[in-house]
Amino acid sequence: MFDFLNRAKPDASEVEVKASATGRVMAMSGAGRVAWSPRDVVSLTRTGFTGNPVGFRAVKLIAEAAAALPVVMQDEDRRFETHPVLALLSRPNAGQGRAELLEALFGQILLTGNGYLEAVADEGLPVEIHVLRSDRMQVVPGIDGWPVGYEYHVSGRKHRFAVSEERSPICHIKSFHPQDDHYGFSPLQAAASAIDVHNAASRWSKALLDNAARPSGAIVYRGADGQSSLSADQYDRLLGEMETQHQGARNAGRPMLLEGGLDWKPMGFSPSDMEFQKTKEAAAREISVAFGVPPMLLGIPGDATYANYQEANRAFYRLTVLPLATRVVTAIANWLSDYADERVVLSPDLDQIPALSVERDAHWRRVSEAGFLTDAEKRSLLGLPALEVGHG
Repeated sequence: MFDFLNRAKPDASEVEVKASATGRVMAMSGAGRVAWSPRDVVSLTRTGFTGNPVGFRAVKLIAEAAAALPVVMQDEDRRFETHPVLALLSRPNAGQGRAELLEALFGQILLTGNGYLEAVADEGLPVEIHVLRSDRMQVVPGIDGWPVGYEYHVSGRKHRFAVSEERSPICHIKSFHPQDDHYGFSPLQAAASAIDVHNAASRWSKALLDNAARPSGAIVYRGADGQSSLSADQYDRLLGEMETQHQGARNAGRPMLLEGGLDWKPMGFSPSDMEFQKTKEAAAREISVAFGVPPMLLGIPGDATYANYQEANRAFYRLTVLPLATRVVTAIANWLSDYADERVVLSPDLDQIPALSVERDAHWRRVSEAGFLTDAEKRSLLGLPALEVGHG
């Protein structure tokens, strides 16, 4: 039924080759050489994902939601229940299923702006598909500006994937970057300043807790003989006693015994100290906005953009998850089309997303009540093929 593996390729002489007029200009300065990424992906990931709870949760929330979306394959006439492409995506390699592979791919795109898939294949569809780490991959542009290869670096060793005119062993999915021809721009970069502020506020809070969660003060010395300074031995003894007996959460509430002319002068919280929590919450909202996650879904207080959680969740799927998932699965479909020798069309199944059920029911009701439309026109408006599954 599906004879796409043995379909003959078009004659090279019959294929019209076109190229961008600016391609040679982009590649003139470094034809055939690696185009190095201008950002430090490792540091951004460490501070914004592994070291920041808001960034971590935002990436996990988007990646898991997008990877969990059902994917359908259909053409103009039918929707396929079984197909070699669907079988490949359901088990892309021995260690991952579809959800695990896509979650890793979405995570790489969100953290670095770039996602890379490797195809393990000789002829026909790939036998396996693997996600490669974006921080290890470098693009090798050709004289026309398009990639002629990809270099993967691990522990001082590198492997080059050559790109042929017929197909590429690497599927490179990148976010829009206004100032880079070969790499994408990640939300993590846009949120870098807010992440620094949030991390600094967290460190300040931790230091405050280590100091018994109370403001600092000053010890004033007024000796009996009118001296206003401690001797070296007195200073070292006082400093050691403060560190061991009165600092840290375990010493919270312990009374301080002052003698020999020592007097404690407490200092209240300054206005800047009191604003730290608000500053931290504002930074958290900026991080969530950069990733496209409503702050309400992350438990960030003070956000009144959405009336309720359900509305925020619907906006999250409609404005963030679906555009990302659609772009990625479309890129994968176009990439696999070069291997399958047929046009592969993949898309998220909007009818199986609970968060969009209200919109879906309203849309279906409007279309079904339109008596002036034929059944074929109604199916087209609902994004369905012309025929039922298995018919025709």
